[in-house]
Amino acid sequence: MVLGIGVSCKDMIGRRVCSGWRPLLLCLPLFFVFVHIMSVLELRQHSTAEVPQRKQYKKFDHLVFGPAAGEGLPDRLQCKGNKALTKTHFGASSKNLKAGSNISIVTVFATYNVDQQTNGKSLDSVTVGNISYNKVERSIAILNVFVNFIQETMPQSNIIILTNPSSKLPVERDRLTILPIQGDYSREMLMLQRIRSYIVFLETRAAEHSKLKGQVNHYIFTDSDIAVVDDLGQIFNDHPGFHVALTFRNNKEQPLNSGFIAVRGTPEGILRAKFFLEEVLKVYTSKFMKASRMLGDQLALAWVVKSHSSFDVRRFSRKQAFMDQISGASVLFLPCSIYNWTPPEGAGQFHGMPLDVKVVHFKGSRKRLMLESWSFLKSTSSSDIADMLCLILRSGRTKYDF
Repeated sequence: MVLGIGVSCKDMIGRRVCSGWRPLLLCLPLFFVFVHIMSVLELRQHSTAEVPQRKQYKKFDHLVFGPAAGEGLPDRLQCKGNKALTKTHFGASSKNLKAGSNISIVTVFATYNVDQQTNGKSLDSVTVGNISYNKVERSIAILNVFVNFIQETMPQSNIIILTNPSSKLPVERDRLTILPIQGDYSREMLMLQRIRSYIVFLETRAAEHSKLKGQVNHYIFTDSDIAVVDDLGQIFNDHPGFHVALTFRNNKEQPLNSGFIAVRGTPEGILRAKFFLEEVLKVYTSKFMKASRMLGDQLALAWVVKSHSSFDVRRFSRKQAFMDQISGASVLFLPCSIYNWTPPEGAGQFHGMPLDVKVVHFKGSRKRLMLESWSFLKSTSSSDIADMLCLILRSGRTKYDF
């Protein structure tokens, strides 16, 4: 091989050039030039080769069952098919709250205009049970199931949906309020707007508190793709000292999941939670705007918490709830494995489903599983929530079509 600079490979490495004291002054520079040129030639060869495609995982339009994670563990749900073999620890009810206390579940929800018809055919139509949905319809179906689960397990609670004033949500239920809040609810800005809507909501509640005549209304802000499978009232009884509660998991980059935030409904609790979220919003807009569509809120939450020098991040790897002072608020950290259980983490780091799970979060491509779970629960009188949880546990490893 002859190089373009007039020196052969033999000249570079042979004795004629590389002898005596010359290797140090001449051979090494020429050798590095040779290596560089060979690297360029190799790169050109690879650039003409076919680039391997990222492996595409099939997403299913029906439930796919596998083994139930946690088999044999004494503190995990045990199943035989879709039948629960162990009793879940349900039963703590909001009726145990102090007199004059109520709970409201609050979520942010927005719909988007979608061109559903092309050449007379519906785009992205899916079928669950005997019902077919287009994109908008399945979003509303998820919202309806979100409400169904709350009214099944916490019938005395209120539900508040924060939304764009231009949205017309076809959801009418008892104890449900749709509250318009001005803002940017576009897909790109929805996570940022969610925090802003929470802050505006808490501002209005702080201003109205004087009219409640001593009545306390606690708030739990959640994603709309969750199922409340047990009463959440005990949080406020068992942990009387917190202002705001977050859920944590053993995840180095994203230890906090923003899909569940509880706020104590006292005047101090509401104001402390508002100030805390304002700090999160400030960090979000200054550091994480590139992630404004997804994950930015969770990154900002983690930054605010971990920026306190006294905070011990090793506690995120443990299973117990704990409390700390963050940005002037008493923050309660609750384990995701109980208060924000997700199917993929349930099959992984959670090692199944704890017997006292309270909230199931159908994040990502598991919205179908949320609708299928509610359909299963109501399909037969012999099925109860524990059996439904077995269905979720056995089918949650799979990604679905929505």
